[in-house]
Amino acid sequence: MVDVVELLRHWYAGDNVSQMARALGLDRKTVRKYTGRAEAAGMVPGGAPFSAAEWAARVREWFPELTDPRARSSVHGQIEPFHDYIEKHIATTTLATIHQRLRDEHGLTVSVASLRRYVRTELAEESAAERATVLRDDPPPGHEAQLDYGHLGSWCDPRTGARQRVWGFIMVLAFSRHLFCYPVLRMTQREFLAAHVAAFEFFGGCPQRLVPDNLGSGVLRPDLYDPRLNRGYSELAHHYGCLVDPGRVAHPKDKPRVERIVPYVRDSFFSGRQFTDLPAMRSQAASWSLSVAGQRSARPLAGAKPAAIFAALEAEHLLALPQRPFEAAAWQTAKVSPDCHISVGGALYSVPFRFIGARLDVRITDTMVFAYANHELVKSHVRVRKGRRATDWQDYPQAKAAFFMRTPSWCRHRAGECGPAVAALVGGLLGEQALHRLRSAQGIIHLADSYGAERLEAACALALKAGDPAYRTVKGILLAGREQLTSEPEITLQAPAHLHGAETLFAHLEA
Repeated sequence: MVDVVELLRHWYAGDNVSQMARALGLDRKTVRKYTGRAEAAGMVPGGAPFSAAEWAARVREWFPELTDPRARSSVHGQIEPFHDYIEKHIATTTLATIHQRLRDEHGLTVSVASLRRYVRTELAEESAAERATVLRDDPPPGHEAQLDYGHLGSWCDPRTGARQRVWGFIMVLAFSRHLFCYPVLRMTQREFLAAHVAAFEFFGGCPQRLVPDNLGSGVLRPDLYDPRLNRGYSELAHHYGCLVDPGRVAHPKDKPRVERIVPYVRDSFFSGRQFTDLPAMRSQAASWSLSVAGQRSARPLAGAKPAAIFAALEAEHLLALPQRPFEAAAWQTAKVSPDCHISVGGALYSVPFRFIGARLDVRITDTMVFAYANHELVKSHVRVRKGRRATDWQDYPQAKAAFFMRTPSWCRHRAGECGPAVAALVGGLLGEQALHRLRSAQGIIHLADSYGAERLEAACALALKAGDPAYRTVKGILLAGREQLTSEPEITLQAPAHLHGAETLFAHLEA
């Protein structure tokens, strides 16, 4: 528009078309296009002078396309008849789909890029006031840290040869721009908490406010006013005395310092490097955070080094670390199965049978597993390996667990209480292969509940004397009551006289 105003002022001063074309680098036809509109309005060179503002007003009137792109665009005119349709569907349908439907169903011939330009001009989703951003002052020293995960790349584990994706947990102190990187292979809740602990140890303190992204490993429900953190993250915040204030969903400007630093970490620390294992990678990341990233020239700090600014102005304002180290714990919900066990990390842990069918909150540390019902601890176990089982027989109903609790040691102890014969018989059954004859031993001891220890002792003695120390023998003796029969006196039988032989058959007659 400025060029057209200048052209008309030269024409009005008396310059001819050829002179203006050479001076302004324009084609003579272009010059005639603009001067012709002035002539059509009744103007002739050499008239009363006009100010630049007056010429600009006339140019806007004669050539509206110079100030309003829609006026010079034929594309705008093709899309305008579908304005209401676009406005109706834009909230629920993508522009690509709207363009496809208008093209196929209504014969629209413009490109999807043209449709996007039309929407930006006519149907802007945000007004200029809504798009405006307010520059925030830098937070005071030690007040805020911004954190996020960034994809660093792929790493080949030398031990297994497998390629794995590596993510970097990055925490940036908002005041000094000092940063810490902690590589992880999986963005689990446990790794998320461990990364926080490592970052606080690296800085030697904890910021008063943490601004994370809405990561599932830390934030259960994003909300501007009342975000819900998972219990492990809440425990960490309570332990260190800091506030967790997640950024808004899809608002990267809420944590710009960490958003901008991710490509730098990827290129400076990870790209082109080889690592022997994950601990070595983390150790090198901590060294790099201090010796390389901490010594970079930060433009917002007027070229000063973040590590120097941190040491001089920010370190003393961080919250002191608690004397008791934080034990990272993960939480999950587990349903109690009919066998009185919950599944946690691929292992089974027993809980009291009254919770069968209930869902319990489970807190998992490196060494322990705790089960809670309505915030009350109901069971704890030492953690076992994946595929193993930790069972407390007291968690079962007594009648159903009794059989499984009668181990060989228990059987020997109980047999000794019943009597020496029972102990000898059971000890013989549980000789070299105790588990093979365990059921028989358990059955013999169980007979004391029905017949009493004294009768069982007598029956076992009789079975040992007969040389048949088996469950069936002992039970048969007790059923027949044979252990209660008293011993009869021994009777000596005299043979009849006729069986004494010929010499003594008539000896009494001779006498």
